[in-house]
Amino acid sequence: MVQGAAPAAVARAAVALADELADAAIAGDRRALARLLTAVENRTPVAEAAMRRLYPMAGRAHLVGITGPPGSGKSTLVAALIAEVRGAGRPVAVVAVDPSSPITGGALLGDRVRMQAYAADDGVFIRSMASRGHAGGLASTSTAAAAVLDAAGFDLILLETVGTGQSEVEVAAAADTTVVLEAPEMGDEVQAIKAGLLEVADLVVVNKGDKPGAQRTAAQLRAMLVATAVRDADPSRPRPKRPEVLITTAATGEGVPALLAALDRHRAAGREGVSAAARLARAEAQVWAIVTDRLRARLHDDANRGRTAATLEAVASHELDPYAAADVLLAGLADPDPE
Repeated sequence: MVQGAAPAAVARAAVALADELADAAIAGDRRALARLLTAVENRTPVAEAAMRRLYPMAGRAHLVGITGPPGSGKSTLVAALIAEVRGAGRPVAVVAVDPSSPITGGALLGDRVRMQAYAADDGVFIRSMASRGHAGGLASTSTAAAAVLDAAGFDLILLETVGTGQSEVEVAAAADTTVVLEAPEMGDEVQAIKAGLLEVADLVVVNKGDKPGAQRTAAQLRAMLVATAVRDADPSRPRPKRPEVLITTAATGEGVPALLAALDRHRAAGREGVSAAARLARAEAQVWAIVTDRLRARLHDDANRGRTAATLEAVASHELDPYAAADVLLAGLADPDPE
């Protein structure tokens, strides 16, 4: 076999399998859809080929990011939203990101366990993904997974973040609508401001509305949002969001119909005027995630592994500072497939 024939054959096989799985997923084959998402999560050549086929078909679904601190009830609210959406006869998909171990890379993927009641419903597709150390509350492949689900015909896609708190603002770049959850008496007003989540919220939900202090928490949040809008009224600065504050009790479903109605209103408003800046921000987040992954892979491939290891050892022994090390690695990056 001539040199290069094997990689070419592998590439052709990846494209063929991607086309087969994409056709099946579009036709409603949930097993094929699951295989595609596994390929996306593992960043395989099949995933890349499938995305080239499916991405032009995406862009129609409503992507809703659901984030907030641990204990606010994100998974319970997602399950309640699924019930409400299915009650209206609408399909819904969920990408639920779980934290992964920094040692083994493994994850509990508990959200799928919580939502097993919908496992037999063809109108519901739930995918748990490990964050694999990615900061910002989402897995680095979450937006690609959402695009696949979009192309497969799901009109509403819920992106549930890890739940680590203050770093979870990345979801705003991935979602059309960002829902930030708070729970009664989880922290004072200063802590809520420090979290920074209110700055990316399109809707703020005080969950566990049956607990003492829920109404007080909602009132405090509304007052904070008004004060923030007044404080940031400088016309030279970006106009701050004025999110609606809702109260839900996800465990019983109370307030969930109002939340779904608010999501639909926000979607309708967005369709009338999705800003070019918002579309560009989403594209930038997707592309830079791929660039980062590919750069890291290049630095550890056979052509560059020795230089990378030696440079890291020089930093570890304080012979080289991290900035100079980055310059060395980028300047000496070898092409793994030179022409």
